[in-house]
Amino acid sequence: MNELLIGLVGALVATNQPLAVSNLIQQNAGVSVSLPNPNDPAERELHQLMVEDDAAMAEVDKWIRDNDAFAAQGAGESKQELTRRIQAQLDVVRNKYKDFLQRYPNSARGHLAYGTFLNDVNEEESAANEFKLAAQLDPQNPAAWNNLANYYSEHGPITNAFACLDRAMAQDPNEPIYYQNLALVVYLYRRDATAFYHLNEQQVFDKALTLYQKAIRLDPGNFPLATDYAESYYGIRPLRTNDALAAWTNALQTAHNEAEREGIYIHLARVEIAAGRFEAARAHLAAVTNTIYADLKKRGERNLAERENAATNRAAAGISTTNVSGIPTNHAITPTHAPTTAGNAIPGKTRPPLILTNGVLALTNPPVFSPRIVTPLTNVPPVPPRPSDLSRP
Repeated sequence: MNELLIGLVGALVATNQPLAVSNLIQQNAGVSVSLPNPNDPAERELHQLMVEDDAAMAEVDKWIRDNDAFAAQGAGESKQELTRRIQAQLDVVRNKYKDFLQRYPNSARGHLAYGTFLNDVNEEESAANEFKLAAQLDPQNPAAWNNLANYYSEHGPITNAFACLDRAMAQDPNEPIYYQNLALVVYLYRRDATAFYHLNEQQVFDKALTLYQKAIRLDPGNFPLATDYAESYYGIRPLRTNDALAAWTNALQTAHNEAEREGIYIHLARVEIAAGRFEAARAHLAAVTNTIYADLKKRGERNLAERENAATNRAAAGISTTNVSGIPTNHAITPTHAPTTAGNAIPGKTRPPLILTNGVLALTNPPVFSPRIVTPLTNVPPVPPRPSDLSRP
């Protein structure tokens, strides 16, 4: 039984089956399969094959979800039978890719498409071989380098991931995914990045943040991107409180609903407490009413009370209360066009944009990263997607 089937069977018995299935095959869902040359018969055939690939993956996903629903009612087919059906479905697609590449062995996009299929079914070594072939056949195709970086980020050497993503960005400097992926790898593998790029740790952080900022300029309005970028500041010591507040304030502008906004308020309060901006933190915590944040809100209120008491005791003892959190912060910034201190945005009121420590206006919509994520990079389809085509979980 290959790894895909093991994964799919595991999904059948997972506590959260729909999520498990989605995590397994979602990379191929919604892939852009635009036809670069409609007059080329090989491209037309590959286009159709990629459409069938997407459809097959979507159908497998539906089978598992439907079987899960039936099983909840005491019905549904056995895992063995469902596994057999899935295997047969995927073998059809696999054999079509093999047949296509036998007839068009120099199709770089064909090898990329087949590699993406193999990666989706967890045959990562075979997928990497297809990506290498694609890069050899068409060194100017950025998706080949990006997908190789995906492989090297998991299996090493990490320096190969840096090099491949540098190549991808050089070939398509307008694709945000490549900046995002390199930022993620640089951030996660800081020791490797310091040696590879000849930087110290703080410079590595700066490089990662700069890459995120480039990505967000190319893909504005992306809420997950904005929040993940803001979360990256939690991993940087000393904490850059003003820059973090700027990032979270900008993320607030991209929120789609009140639940997302209240999640941002929690983060703003957390950074404000660390910076000693207690009144702003109290206002943000008071604006959180959704029960899903109840525990986080209580924790924030408890932390706020502890920090305020510590500040009061220090003041009574004649000790400076500047930065009472004990966490180093970047220098305070008051924008020349704003009457209030940067970061003290109150829920329900619009504030002017914040300014970063280098004097540059904070981005309207910052970039993607979450320190909680240590999974592989986004697997870009054979045709590099445009921002309008991207489909993210």
